[in-house]
Amino acid sequence: MHCCTFLFCLCELDLCCYWHGIITNVQAHTQPASQMASYSLCSALLLIRVQASSGQKQLLEADSKSMRSMSGSRRNSGSSLVSSSSASSNLSHLEEDTWILWGRIVNEWDEWRRKKDKLLKELIRKGIPHHFRAIVWQLLGNATDMPVKNQYSELLKMSSPCEKLIRRDIARTYPEHEFFKGQDSLGQEVLFNVMKAYSLVDREVGYCQGSAFIVGLLLMQMPEEEAFCVFVRLMQEYRLRELFKPTMAELGLCIYQFEYLLQEQLPELNVHFRSQSFHTSMYASSWFLTLFLTFLPMPVATRIFDIFMYEGLEIIFRVGMAILQYNQTDLIQLDMEGMSQHFQKLIPHQFDSCPDKLILRAYQVKYNPKRMKKLEKEYTTIKNKEMEEQIEIKVCGQVTRAQEAEENYVIKRELAVVRQQFSVTSQNLEKAQDTIGELQREKYTEQFVTGLQTQLEQSRLQEAEILGALKEMQDKVLDLEKRSSSLPDENNVAQLQDELKLVKLRELETLHSFREMQDTVTELNQTRHSLRHWKESPKKNALNELQEKLMGVRLREAQAQAELREVKLQAIQLESKNQIHSKLIGRHEVESAAMQERLQQLAGQNKGLQSQLTEMKRKRAELDCKSKEEVMAVRLREADSMAAMAELRQKIAELEIQKEEGLIQGQLNHSDSRQYITQLQDQIGELKNEVTHISCLTVILQTLLSRATYGSEFIHFHTFFVCWYWSTPW
Repeated sequence: MHCCTFLFCLCELDLCCYWHGIITNVQAHTQPASQMASYSLCSALLLIRVQASSGQKQLLEADSKSMRSMSGSRRNSGSSLVSSSSASSNLSHLEEDTWILWGRIVNEWDEWRRKKDKLLKELIRKGIPHHFRAIVWQLLGNATDMPVKNQYSELLKMSSPCEKLIRRDIARTYPEHEFFKGQDSLGQEVLFNVMKAYSLVDREVGYCQGSAFIVGLLLMQMPEEEAFCVFVRLMQEYRLRELFKPTMAELGLCIYQFEYLLQEQLPELNVHFRSQSFHTSMYASSWFLTLFLTFLPMPVATRIFDIFMYEGLEIIFRVGMAILQYNQTDLIQLDMEGMSQHFQKLIPHQFDSCPDKLILRAYQVKYNPKRMKKLEKEYTTIKNKEMEEQIEIKVCGQVTRAQEAEENYVIKRELAVVRQQFSVTSQNLEKAQDTIGELQREKYTEQFVTGLQTQLEQSRLQEAEILGALKEMQDKVLDLEKRSSSLPDENNVAQLQDELKLVKLRELETLHSFREMQDTVTELNQTRHSLRHWKESPKKNALNELQEKLMGVRLREAQAQAELREVKLQAIQLESKNQIHSKLIGRHEVESAAMQERLQQLAGQNKGLQSQLTEMKRKRAELDCKSKEEVMAVRLREADSMAAMAELRQKIAELEIQKEEGLIQGQLNHSDSRQYITQLQDQIGELKNEVTHISCLTVILQTLLSRATYGSEFIHFHTFFVCWYWSTPW
């Protein structure tokens, strides 16, 4: 009794230190020192005594059955002397035994873990006393001495990128609990500190909303530094870190394993859930993320958390299956909305009065750890296959796109080269036309015209070659468009994969049935051979013949069924091939329609180009005819001018002869010689003026002929010359 009192005093002293630490934390964070001076150690001790007495009464009511087996040996010796008035003394003895037992467990923790592990497991399943939970949880999680505890104060001084999210969600964490109620309360402040510190320690996980409920439960039992260490250990050693990662891969695995348990143990409920599209993730995700802290009342959830600290996520699977087994008959009769209301309102309060009932049902659930490991491997292989298929599809798409891009780049380069050649040839053609014009202005000879014709033919040949190369490029572009259209679209990849999976499933079913038929055929053959051996005995009768006939008929029937299933398999394969070919035909029809439209467009463009080419040829022929006519006209005019100049020179020679004759006659006739000489001098002056005019005309004619072009300029020059010639006074 003295030992029990001493141990009780030690526990009270430990709890007083804990509450004193919380009071100093409040003094540091929220309230001034004058207000916090009123909190004394005696008042904290009194508060702990009151809480301990009330909590012990509840625990004694819950654990009376479990502890009766351990303390019964001491009370059985004098059970005949105990009267009805000794019930309170029995409860006090049970209370003392519980405190003594858990005090011994805490003091001799390593020995209990090594030698009395099964007994410790049973005691934890029956519930850890409230005032021992803090130290027992730290011991179970091996979080009593962690190096990260020394970094906690430094982490609080740093800033985290998740601070806004943490502040937003703190008010939603246990809003009805006194420790967390009210803005800027002590509970909210220490919860913010722990969540911020962990977001800085593990930046990959950062902050997840469900983790705040676990930290809140830890803060209800221990100071913030110890709660931080226990939470770090939970994340590292209890698979919670994988649950709270951004990908939540561990949550998918837990849902997959839980669906297997539901399908195996509650098949009717599983079928009902599937018929109502009530997926497992709709009700079980919060169970794994918050460990039932948001689903069940706090005393029940705390009992589950006790077992979780020792056994891990196995208790979550067991409790979830126990809840579904207990409510199976009610859930089968409800629709989807009714089931969601049932999960939210009725199920959480079914085990308020007796958490042991839920724990007992949980350990009646069949749970095979080896099978869960196999399911984990299956899930990882499925996910790896999905990732490989996605990666393969992406790689194939990237390869095809890269090939198309490379081919398009080559075609673009060739097209650019052809365009450059076309521009160079067009420039050369323009230069040739300019030189033709210049040469036509300077001189029109037959050799020059033939040279121009040869150049024109060469340019036309080059133009034909360029058009041929352009058509080849267009054909290549059309071929690439056909290839790109024949490739599967990324949008249709998922549909094709689904069809492929359906076909594979059908093939597997048919192969399975075919193998079954083969097994039956082999069994029948074996029985037939055995019957043949039995027939070799000397005793032969009609019954053996009938059995042999019956076996032959069964064998033929099995072979016929096997052949029928083979035919069905071939029919299924042909149907799948027919569907694939029909889709390919539809795609080819769409492509052919597009190609016909493209062909019609190109035919229209070809007709337009041919009409333009004929028009250009016609204009070229007209220009050639005009140039030849103008050359002939110029030559005729040159011949006329030369004849006129010869006539004028002849007249000048005749006048000179007449002048000489006149001089001779004047010498003979002195009387009329002067008058006649003056007349001759006037005529000579007029002839000289006419000669100067003609020489000027020839010069002007030569300059204008050298500068004038065909057509309108020559006509203007001809009219100007005629007008000037006839308007000039000679």
